[in-house]
Amino acid sequence: MESFEQLAAQYEPMIHQIIRSLNIYQNQEEYFQIGLIRLWEAWNLFDHTKGKFLTFAYSIVKQKLIDELRKTRTQKNSTVTRSEEFWSSEETAYTPQPLEEEQLLSYCSSLTKNQTIWVLSTFLDDLTVKQIAEQHGVTVSAVKAWKKGALTKLRNTIQQM
Repeated sequence: MESFEQLAAQYEPMIHQIIRSLNIYQNQEEYFQIGLIRLWEAWNLFDHTKGKFLTFAYSIVKQKLIDELRKTRTQKNSTVTRSEEFWSSEETAYTPQPLEEEQLLSYCSSLTKNQTIWVLSTFLDDLTVKQIAEQHGVTVSAVKAWKKGALTKLRNTIQQM
């Protein structure tokens, strides 16, 4: 049996022909390397009693390159690439606008002071129940009661509109 280096030199034109037949124009070197690796695998797997090596090698190398094309196409279709402009733009910090606070307060007219604190802390400051409790020196269950009362009253207010 000949060495793989001799076999690779002999079958190099076949790999290039498969690459051309599959219309691979980008990353040809990468696909050639994949073809060589698959040729080496075919060389190790081939059973001489079952046919010609050329036919076996051709089909196994071509199928591997087709699989790689599919894999690349799937990755390309599922990946969103952002432009350089996107990455270089400055990130602006979000600050609540007075208008948003005014709108929220207009819904809070029927709420207690503590319920209003829960609404503003939750929707303007993006705080959790635990954070609100720590900030105001009360228990978590107290803040949950504020939340429950506020939601009930707000639902009634919105339904009446």
